[in-house]
Amino acid sequence: MSITTAMTGVPKAAPALIEAFRNAPTSIISDNLARLPGAVGLRPFHRAGKLVGTAFTVRTRPGDNLAIHRALELVGPGDVIVVDGGGDETRALVGEIMKTIAEHRGAAGYVIDGAIRDVASFAAGDFPCFARAAIHRGPYKNGPGEINVPVSIGGSVVAPGDIVVGDEDGVVSFAQSVAPALLEAVKAQIAREEETIIAIREGRYKGSYGK
Repeated sequence: MSITTAMTGVPKAAPALIEAFRNAPTSIISDNLARLPGAVGLRPFHRAGKLVGTAFTVRTRPGDNLAIHRALELVGPGDVIVVDGGGDETRALVGEIMKTIAEHRGAAGYVIDGAIRDVASFAAGDFPCFARAAIHRGPYKNGPGEINVPVSIGGSVVAPGDIVVGDEDGVVSFAQSVAPALLEAVKAQIAREEETIIAIREGRYKGSYGK
């Protein structure tokens, strides 16, 4: 069945802007997005490492990875392969081979609203992978699918070119257009929270965090 490709590539944010979010916790990013966006139900399967990059989106039939294979022919450095697999946990959409392909092409990582397999391979390395579950059963490869269209990941809409950040707390995404202002707000909150922790340790805390 057919695979529709809306764009063969996605607009990339400036590398300095992407890197500036590498030390930004997803919890604080989420706080400054009104605590509304962010994928629900996904967890990290890799050993360690922050996920930061630009969304290269895929929508596929649950349990089918033909569209992901096509996307892997197009992804490049800094792309986060964001897969809307409908939340299906009955068949794995990627495993060690597709992990290796993505790494070789310079992708920043995977975000999959579905299942993966070859968990030991992901757990032994630092190539970021967030998914809903793991299962040994392999995928179909019949299609259909769509590449670089808006997708829904754990209840959060991700558009091609959005900035994606993932850490131990989960995955959040946002439009490039809001990134500069968001970054300043995140930096300010980090500074406030660091001061609060110092105040607690020094006995100066007056309960302001709960107000």
